[in-house]
Amino acid sequence: MNQVFWYTTRATGVVATVLAVGSLILGLFFSARNTGAKRTAAWWLDLHNYLGGLALAFTGAHILASLLDPDSGIGIVQAVVPGTAHATAWAMTWGVLATYTFCIAVFTSWPKRRFSRRVWRWLHLTSVAGVAFGGVHAYQLGTDATTTTFEIGLLVGAAFSIYAVALRVISAISRAMSR
Repeated sequence: MNQVFWYTTRATGVVATVLAVGSLILGLFFSARNTGAKRTAAWWLDLHNYLGGLALAFTGAHILASLLDPDSGIGIVQAVVPGTAHATAWAMTWGVLATYTFCIAVFTSWPKRRFSRRVWRWLHLTSVAGVAFGGVHAYQLGTDATTTTFEIGLLVGAAFSIYAVALRVISAISRAMSR
């Protein structure tokens, strides 16, 4: 196994996951208006967008390193078409779907005003599923999936994400009830 590509694939995947979870949490806190008073709303939105863009960039680096690794057995078709990987079809499918949802979330943020608010929100919220898909991809295919550190990290990331989603849902319900 080519150690450089293996370590690069592994590291970029971990960094992409951490950035995606961070962006998800900050985006949900921002949309729930639960960011605190020390920073402006624009600062929180910029941080959310920056982390989301970085997550997508590291996801691209993760895919590129996987493609360049001669021992990975991953070709361009397996990297872009869900369900085409031979040995690890489901694990690769989750990774491909996660990549697509990150692309949708990032690339619809720039022309946001061209969409209705409702359509944009649904497109952007696909990133919540994308983070979950990325976690499943890492658990099924990652070389560290059985380590205690990975399992604790996955649980902590999931817990923070679930907390942020719950906070956002509660905020939306309370705003709807106060109308």
